[in-house]
Amino acid sequence: MLTQAPRGTKDVLPAESYRWQYLESKMRAAAALAGYREVRTPVFEHTELFLRGVGDTTDIVQKEMYTFKDKGDRSITLKPEGTAGAVRCFLEHNLYADALPCKMFYLNAPIFRYENPQSGRLREHHQFGLECFGAKEATADAELILLAYHLLHDLGVSNLSVEINSIGCPRCRPVYHRRLKEFLGGRVDSMCETCRERFERNPLRVLDCKEKKCQELTKDAPSMLDLLCDECRAHFDQLQQCLTQAGIPYRVNSRIVRGLDYYTKTVFELVTETNEGKLTVCGGGRYDNLVAQIGEQDIPAVGFGMGLERVLMLLDAEGVEIPKTNPYEIFVTYMGENRLHAFDLVQRMRRAGIRADLDHCGRSLKAQFKYANKTGVPLTAVIGDEEAAGGNVKIKNMASGEEATVSVQDACETVRTMIGQERE
Repeated sequence: MLTQAPRGTKDVLPAESYRWQYLESKMRAAAALAGYREVRTPVFEHTELFLRGVGDTTDIVQKEMYTFKDKGDRSITLKPEGTAGAVRCFLEHNLYADALPCKMFYLNAPIFRYENPQSGRLREHHQFGLECFGAKEATADAELILLAYHLLHDLGVSNLSVEINSIGCPRCRPVYHRRLKEFLGGRVDSMCETCRERFERNPLRVLDCKEKKCQELTKDAPSMLDLLCDECRAHFDQLQQCLTQAGIPYRVNSRIVRGLDYYTKTVFELVTETNEGKLTVCGGGRYDNLVAQIGEQDIPAVGFGMGLERVLMLLDAEGVEIPKTNPYEIFVTYMGENRLHAFDLVQRMRRAGIRADLDHCGRSLKAQFKYANKTGVPLTAVIGDEEAAGGNVKIKNMASGEEATVSVQDACETVRTMIGQERE
């Protein structure tokens, strides 16, 4: 067990970390274009934050949280989602006193849920999330949807579409709850155990059930869209106008309710078709009451979360080639007792911004070249007795076989030139 990662977790190996770095760079760039700045919140929070924010009728709170008592007998929970922590941060540091909207994003943020590991979703997985505080107009909702859509499309995810819904607000949702409970009343005994509990506490969550028998029982359920108040209707209409104007494929799906209790008005998912059916790549929505629910500030907000593992899995399925970078641009080899000369040259090159290395294992010159070939490094350098005596180094292009003997002082400039030619 000491040499095996816990079930539902996965190591990112040095040979594959470039994939994550590439994805993260694209996500950072997309967020920056829309004025979102990075926030980093703790991996764990007080359990009460999630009980109050996420909702005690959700599967997350009821079944999936990693909760424990610390040495001060305080209940602590590893983050099961990112929004509640972002709200806590927004309130604790009085960010509402700054110019609004406050736009923040988190990246490669670990999320912990005790559930059966599934396709692109582990017990510890990582999210890219955006949160926008202080914007009440549907243009903010549309901005986030478009940001996610264009990011995924540009990365190479195909068959991508947007599904949207409105689940109303505290003014119009109670009417729908009553109508839904009237519809479900005669079907309760046929529901799964979880939905029987949901029926009493939050009937809207019954629509989110993944059990086929519950989906069949609710297929003709009334739609929240028919009971929206004027404000929610206008907001949803404005969202659709924005998406239509942007020209992206979307459809209204009244079955989307998302799995968290804090959503109001807009909820959305970005989905793609796979060999195994539809897969949700990104999900989010508006949570206008959450800030007031956690603190005392009545501030509207909207956001989304996107799993990095799931995006990488989709890129693999699409056959998208992520550019791979070699850890080195040059590998310095040496003969005999010229190790210190090689070491000095490597330091010179690193200070000049060139990725360089030398043998640290005491290999023969032949073995050093064999290792260099294995890494795929484009250039090698050789320092033998003759080169050391003359203050020179021999640099070789591994692909073309071209060689140049230059002084140690000119080596960095020569390497830059050869690297540039190699890239062309």
